[in-house]
Amino acid sequence: MGSCSGRCALIVLCTFQLVTALERQVFDFLGYQWVPILANFAHIVVIILGLFGTIQYRPRYVVVYTVWTAIWVTWNIFIICFYLEVGGLSQDSELLTFSLSQHRSWWHEHWPGCLHEEVPAAGLGDPHGQALVSGAICALEPSSVEALHSGLQILIALLGFVCGCYVVSVFTEEEDSFDFIGGFDPFPLYHVNEKPSSLLSKQAYLPA
Repeated sequence: MGSCSGRCALIVLCTFQLVTALERQVFDFLGYQWVPILANFAHIVVIILGLFGTIQYRPRYVVVYTVWTAIWVTWNIFIICFYLEVGGLSQDSELLTFSLSQHRSWWHEHWPGCLHEEVPAAGLGDPHGQALVSGAICALEPSSVEALHSGLQILIALLGFVCGCYVVSVFTEEEDSFDFIGGFDPFPLYHVNEKPSSLLSKQAYLPA
């Protein structure tokens, strides 16, 4: 019963996490945020791996997913600090774009109520890109939207870590109990102390 409830909770959580990751991947792709695109791709792959491991009773895959959730929390904390400019970080830098474009994020360029201006893109970026005017006034700061996205990812990842640990412990207990009752033993337990000759003699007297 505990295994079923834990598995079902993790399956639902992974499905919701996959949907949010795909949504974030789309907006990061539209905003030419290459570093988050790579991180989101790895995140999506691990979620699918964890979902497969949960459905197919593969604890090793769930362990990989659980470890990744801790890494994903760290990454999203960095994203929050980046957009809120904590610790000397600046959202005006090209850290997340590999310096290939002047795009900051899709939300900065298309958020309702913000002023924009056409600017020439440098390097290999899109020559028709837009950038947010320095000091523009927005109804809600786009950096806050990015921070909220990362906050949601942190919350889901923490829940996934707890559920993943629980599912792994349940799977391990079930495997240990199955092995204890002789599930992986080719010979029954009551034959352990018998000699091979006695086993052969018993088989000889079996009716055809």
